[in-house]
Amino acid sequence: MTRVMIVAHHQRTEAAALAQTAAAWLHERGHEAFVTIEDADALELGALAAELVPASADLVLSLGGDGTMLRAVHLLDGAEVPIIGVNVGLLGYLTEVEPPALTSALDRFLAGPEPEHGDWQIERRMMVDMELHRLGDDARAEPPREPRRWRALNEGVLEKLEVGHTVRLLVRIDGAPFTSYAADGLIVATPTGSTAYSLSARGPVVSPRHRALLLTPVSPHMLFDRSLVLDPEELVEVEVHGHRPVALSVDGQRRASLAEGDTVVFRASDVSARFVRFGRRRFHQILKQKFGLSDR
Repeated sequence: MTRVMIVAHHQRTEAAALAQTAAAWLHERGHEAFVTIEDADALELGALAAELVPASADLVLSLGGDGTMLRAVHLLDGAEVPIIGVNVGLLGYLTEVEPPALTSALDRFLAGPEPEHGDWQIERRMMVDMELHRLGDDARAEPPREPRRWRALNEGVLEKLEVGHTVRLLVRIDGAPFTSYAADGLIVATPTGSTAYSLSARGPVVSPRHRALLLTPVSPHMLFDRSLVLDPEELVEVEVHGHRPVALSVDGQRRASLAEGDTVVFRASDVSARFVRFGRRRFHQILKQKFGLSDR
């Protein structure tokens, strides 16, 4: 028996219908399907609700777009559970199959790994870990409070909170000061995140096969406005300078507000996201398709 956790987009009725289809198909074949309590409430899937730990699943089925894939990755919190993404969204960089191929994809996965049976493979995607170190009350507490920690598949972003003002962010690389950015914000992204927020800030497009940290300023008010592509072993520290508050977002979700002296430390994660891929997948062809690029 295979235990499958279904993660579905909350605002798309098609996702709820696909969840019911997938669950019925799995149950008929002796497998188990469940959704989190949150998804069950949002999608009226009470019959599938279970208080199971996401890491106890053998497979995650993501029904939505890239945002739903990100939520699935975060629910797993580093557990090495493979994810099949079904595109019920718009761009769908991370998803693998379209809705009509849902049960076929499940059948191929359950048949066994490529090349003997199921003709599928695991694609590992680098993630980035981050720690927030406070200069204020958290740092002075007795005993000292542990730094807050997050993990992202796409990026961590430090960004201004006040409209019409820039913020100052001092960057250190491997402990050595690099420069102080005057900008609307700063993005520290993975290669997967190179086609997310970093792309809209004119950052480079990087194949997800690479391991690298991308440092991209958002609307910098300075002569140096280029992205940096760093080795994954290099440690990046970003410290807030000045009195203007800064927000920290992790994969598009705001996680903390930062004040002067607070520092976020970024490092390549020891764990990877695991996506199920059927057949050969070429990143540059997906990029071409999503952007409607011509051959000439």
